[in-house]
Amino acid sequence: MTVVLRRMTADDLPAVMEVERKTFPADAWSEGMLRGELDDQPRTRHYVVALVDDVIVGYAGLAAAGDQADVQTIAVLAEWRRAGVGGAMLTELLAEAARRDAVSVFLEVRADNADAQAVYDRFGFERIGLRRRYYEDGTDAIMMRKDLHA
Repeated sequence: MTVVLRRMTADDLPAVMEVERKTFPADAWSEGMLRGELDDQPRTRHYVVALVDDVIVGYAGLAAAGDQADVQTIAVLAEWRRAGVGGAMLTELLAEAARRDAVSVFLEVRADNADAQAVYDRFGFERIGLRRRYYEDGTDAIMMRKDLHA
């Protein structure tokens, strides 16, 4: 299996929305929200899709301004998790943050998503705080940061 990453375009939104709804059924972003993110690309945003055999199996996005970047979202279809898709996309987001001269990268992850937390731990993110009831269903978010110059 080969994962190919490329820049997300508006033409990808139907497939991306399917990934979004399947991955985050309780608090999926709307198509309008994603379209708004793409409107800021490449100025302050960097969004990629992950393809396997020309089929979108995941997507991820970064916001960057000044010396700070934020992982906006990473989503991978369930059948492609633990296959390196999320790690490949996170690697690309971190590389883009570095290209944009970010010093730190931040993210929020669901407190009940141990698998995602393990990925972020493996990539060197540190827990820096908690946002209570951050998600639509009342789940807390763990705030994490990675220093790109450590």
